Amino acid sequence: MTTTSQSRTSFATPQALSDWLKPRLSSDSLDSWGVKPGTKNLHNLWLELSEGETSLVDSSPPLRTVNVVTVRILGKGNLVLVESRQELSDGSFRDRFRPLSEKMKPHETTEEAVARAVKEELGSSRIVRIVPGSYRKKLEERNSASYPGLPARYVLHSVDAWVEGLPEEDFVTEEKEEYEDVDGTRGLEKAVSVRKHYWEWVCSDSLCS
Repeated sequence: MTTTSQSRTSFATPQALSDWLKPRLSSDSLDSWGVKPGTKNLHNLWLELSEGETSLVDSSPPLRTVNVVTVRILGKGNLVLVESRQELSDGSFRDRFRPLSEKMKPHETTEEAVARAVKEELGSSRIVRIVPGSYRKKLEERNSASYPGLPARYVLHSVDAWVEGLPEEDFVTEEKEEYEDVDGTRGLEKAVSVRKHYWEWVCSDSLCS
């Protein structure tokens, strides 16, 4: 992959983003976005860029960089909470099997991102206690499941936390709209969004009681 130091963080319209991507990304990859089950579409990427959640390195193919907060929620008996899968607005399902995670907003602290992630994905405001000394930062590079053909660099900000008031059995939560559209000009209905989160308590290791 040929890279340069320049990054793009916003585009005026989804069409402008499409025009920028086409000479840098294979048509097969771009055409699969929002069509292949479990993927997001061009409008999703445009919204991420508009919100400052994502930047694109000007390369062939471009490199998508995202800061992500990951919350390892602790339960009783050495259990941890994982999101087993998501139900998307197009009716498809996406397997996850990972702790609660959320793209970070610009200038957001880890603590602020944790509180927002818990509220948005687990529902209502809950008391969250981050385990002191549990913060870890890690860099991962892999192909994006959301945008096939677009490599991604994830800056992961991970913590362990206790969250009060969660069910002790497996449960499902519904998510409201991820982005706001006060004046109705952002076309949120064109994006693929998460409708439901499926949560499971699993053993954190082989020592579950």
